[in-house]
Amino acid sequence: MALHKSFSKDANMDVYLCDRASPWQRGSNENTNGLLRQYFPKGTDLSTQTLPELGRVTHEFNNRPRKFLNLANPGELVSKLLFNT
Repeated sequence: MALHKSFSKDANMDVYLCDRASPWQRGSNENTNGLLRQYFPKGTDLSTQTLPELGRVTHEFNNRPRKFLNLANPGELVSKLLFNT
C-alpha cells in the first residue's frame, strides 16, 4: 500500500492502515493466518506445494462455514444476493 494516498484520492475514499507491531488492529488478518496454519504450519515452504494442493486448500478455506454468517459460507450468501435463491 505504498501508494495508498493516491489510491485514496483517485477512489475518493479513506484508507486506514494498521500501526506496526499492533496485531490487535488486524483482527481478521490474524484470524485468517491462524486458520491457514491448520493447512500450512509455521515455517512451511509454500514453494514446495503443488497448484492442485493450493487450489484444494483455497476451495476448502473459501467454502468454510462462518459463524458470523450464521454458519453459511460467503459463496452461499453471494448466490443468494445475486440470484435471490
